Amino acid sequence: MADDIDPVALLQRLIRIDTTNPPGNETACVTFVADLLAGIGIDCTVVGLAPGRANLVARVPGAGLAPPLVLQAHADVVPTTGQRWAHPPLGGEIHDGQVWGRGAIDMKGGLAMMLAGLQRLHRDGERPAGDVILTVVADEEAGSHYGAHYLVTEHAHLFDGARYCVGEDGGAGLNLGDDLRLHPIVVAEKRGGWLRATLRGAGGHGSRRRTDTAMTKLAALLSALQSHRLPTHVTPAADRMLQALAKVLPAPLAATMEQLRDERADPGALLAALPDPDAAVYLDSVTRNTANPTIVRTSEKINMIPSEVTVDIDGRILPGGHTLDAFVAEVRALIGDDAEIEVLLEGEPMPDPAFGPFYDLLGTLVEELDPDAVPLPMITPASTDARHFAQLGMACYGWLPMRLPPGSRYHELLHAADERIPVESVRFGAQSLHQLLRRYR
Repeated sequence: MADDIDPVALLQRLIRIDTTNPPGNETACVTFVADLLAGIGIDCTVVGLAPGRANLVARVPGAGLAPPLVLQAHADVVPTTGQRWAHPPLGGEIHDGQVWGRGAIDMKGGLAMMLAGLQRLHRDGERPAGDVILTVVADEEAGSHYGAHYLVTEHAHLFDGARYCVGEDGGAGLNLGDDLRLHPIVVAEKRGGWLRATLRGAGGHGSRRRTDTAMTKLAALLSALQSHRLPTHVTPAADRMLQALAKVLPAPLAATMEQLRDERADPGALLAALPDPDAAVYLDSVTRNTANPTIVRTSEKINMIPSEVTVDIDGRILPGGHTLDAFVAEVRALIGDDAEIEVLLEGEPMPDPAFGPFYDLLGTLVEELDPDAVPLPMITPASTDARHFAQLGMACYGWLPMRLPPGSRYHELLHAADERIPVESVRFGAQSLHQLLRRYR
């Protein structure tokens, strides 16, 4: 990457623009990007649902040989409140060969890579096969109401014709050995199915012991959710990932991956044998729906046995044909009939993954630019803005190659203190994005 187009310097500038959400204030970042693009002759459309919450959409004309390609990045970052950082979280400083700061990975680093790729394309006088649509959105870290959801519902015409979309990988990290470097290609993601369970029972004075209370039922519900798994479902995306892992892992682990493909297997026993507990948690999370209790509400009177308790449950539903109703039925089968269940939120459905020439190109670029690494189709157990762009019929991929050291646990830095990314990883990602813009069809 030439010195005059340095994605590292871009990332430092982006980190120093405070877009902590809440409140967001993404307009400052969007203005910076719009001015940068204007300098190379790219016009931008800037729209927003509320003051300070701007979104940018810029269309770079292509040669008409391929459908438009969307590059999507979010400008907002999560707060650093209560975290202890070794270096200023909005400083964008370089220490030990790494850029430190909130958003270094999630996802101002990705935005810097995209911008540098576009700048280099312009400098070299190259025209992409199809239009490239860059969108920089607000509010991804707090539900996307002011960002991707707003754009897709109110300004869908700005993405006319787009068939493919590339964005963040959503922290889909996986560590299965110090000698194996994986490059995630996220082809699917789970969606939210947030529930509220209400439990009722006998109330009364706190001095009298009773066993038919809402609290007794609460204990049983929490025990059921924490001690038992929902049923195993191996989706097409998970099956392809497990097949790919079985080909590159040593014999014992390869056999485990093959066994995990069988929905009749006992995942608990298989996952317990993995050397990395985090890898086991990840694989467990993407081969079943999950339901984690997160908030309990009841009376605040210490001397009163409450007659009602509510539990908020963060549910995540697998992609493809897995429905909210089926997920609720699985939860009901686990916790019994004592609870009244209310749906708080249903995320946008994600289709089954699209494997084809565009996906193959992403893998080919990884293999060419980093021959010692393995491109891996993956599912993210969380959600990104891809779920919104998928509603417009685009095949969405989380793909921001970073060439991190084998065994790197970069995903643990997401939303955490001391978020940082190696300088060389930023440059590698910019090179990868540039090659994608040059070669996609």
